[in-house]
Amino acid sequence: MDARKLTKLRKDLSAFLDAVVGTLDHPRRRRWCEAYVRGVLLDGQRKSVEPMAKRLQAIDQSDADYEQSLQQFVNQSPWDEQAVLDGLQTWIARQFGTDGCLIIDDTGFPKQGTRSVGVARQYTGTLGKVASCQVAVTLQFATDRNVVGLDARLYLPEAWTNDRPRCERVGVPGDVEYEPKWKLALAMLRRAGEHGFRVPVLADSLFGTVTAFREQLAADGWTYCVGIDSTLKVIAADADLGAVPKPSGRGRPPSRPRKVRAGAKSPSVKQWASEHAHDFRKVAWRQGTKGKMSSRFAAWRVRPAHKLSAGREPLGACWLLVEWPQDEPQPTKYFFSNLLPGTSLRRLIATAKSRWWIEHSYRELKDELGLDHFEGRSWRGWHHHVVLVLLAYAFLQHVRRRSPKKGRA
Repeated sequence: MDARKLTKLRKDLSAFLDAVVGTLDHPRRRRWCEAYVRGVLLDGQRKSVEPMAKRLQAIDQSDADYEQSLQQFVNQSPWDEQAVLDGLQTWIARQFGTDGCLIIDDTGFPKQGTRSVGVARQYTGTLGKVASCQVAVTLQFATDRNVVGLDARLYLPEAWTNDRPRCERVGVPGDVEYEPKWKLALAMLRRAGEHGFRVPVLADSLFGTVTAFREQLAADGWTYCVGIDSTLKVIAADADLGAVPKPSGRGRPPSRPRKVRAGAKSPSVKQWASEHAHDFRKVAWRQGTKGKMSSRFAAWRVRPAHKLSAGREPLGACWLLVEWPQDEPQPTKYFFSNLLPGTSLRRLIATAKSRWWIEHSYRELKDELGLDHFEGRSWRGWHHHVVLVLLAYAFLQHVRRRSPKKGRA
């Protein structure tokens, strides 16, 4: 956003921050919050403190020390980013409604050195390889027209949480312990649920392949459609596994059906799709920039059973959705969903494909708003910066939504 446009929107931005963050318990703190968000919104290649301070000082023509004040605000000031997220989610629910979907994902922030919080050699889909980086788990809310960020948390590898002196040096709170990415996702979903977001949850196979994640989603009352690995195993939802044997009077009474106890076989979802190749048909799910987007899909009611051969009973029935493009030798994407049994194939596909918003939002959050430009090392600074970028993105989407005919801000 150029300086002229941002100046015209100054009152709107101030009203937005009044509604979301209030005073942040101090007028000076509130002033630099607005300055930081303006710096994120302004055009410029880097959205770290030093270049933002120079651009803001040039526009405001002020003698204030912008760099020192912004550094103090983002790195040392003790404002509670979780309270700001609560205010942001409440505002988003009021302005954008709660009809849409929630998208869980992880993203990498390339980072060199060893002292910045959470940095480690780890896989990141951002680069498609193992690299030195920080990794965040994010939660975003998408409607049919907009996407906004609701939450983001830094993932700490075990190499960090097992080294308390290292954590203390960058200000990681003492009660923060190792949590896998899927548990961070569940915590963010629970917070969003408290603010009225009870819509389908979407995630890629990094999360969806984890049985405990899917089971906890269902236990928490979430509807989901999540990607899975092709190796997960299933049986037909109506497969006859036999009756539970009668107690013999010796030992613990049996609790599993006879065929489960005998080690019944179950194909992988890849094998299942190949064996049911005649079920696939072409379906279009939305209008893209180059015309209708379509591919071949099929869906079946199944029971996840990847430990059936070990004698474990299959899980409850769900949908298995598979995409197999016409020009591909084998299926390319697999999903589990607990949408209702009567759900149409088109509805399943439309839900699964709503994840496309995530790539769109990351492009804007990183390339335009500097989500991954933070140059500090501390836990507090990283989370403060990320939350302020989410504030800027919500405001930007709000501006676009109010004036769709005028194009992007």
